[in-house]
Amino acid sequence: MASLRVGNVGEYLREQRRSAQLSLRQLAEAAGVSNPYLSQIERGLRKPSAEILQQLAKALRISAETLYVQAGMLDARERGELEVPAAILADPAINERQKQVLIQIYESFRKENAAAGESRAAAGGQEVGTEERGAAGGPGASAAVREEDGT
Repeated sequence: MASLRVGNVGEYLREQRRSAQLSLRQLAEAAGVSNPYLSQIERGLRKPSAEILQQLAKALRISAETLYVQAGMLDARERGELEVPAAILADPAINERQKQVLIQIYESFRKENAAAGESRAAAGGQEVGTEERGAAGGPGASAAVREEDGT
């Protein structure tokens, strides 16, 4: 009998396929998997590998990480860290270079905030000044921001 998690990923894939207005056959062809195999995944009878999920995500133009969470391969706590980059990667309105720069900026802000949190903890909870950080091209700006500005 199929586990609940396997069924969840299958149901989720079916919803995404229908939302993309693709037939089972069209998605199977785009992802490079057989039609019967995809049908079994959607019905919760088969547990797809990470590689198959990645192929399906690419064909559906959605985040592979989202499918990994649905399949129980990735902890939902880790998902929060992946949602913003996944949304950026899924946006068809920006090109690949722009996507990579946005992800670099986002990651640099996360690292900066983590370092500030560590500094606050080391200082006994005192607030670290933030007014000089984050301004494009300023001393606390990420390398990606300065690179885009040409500085």
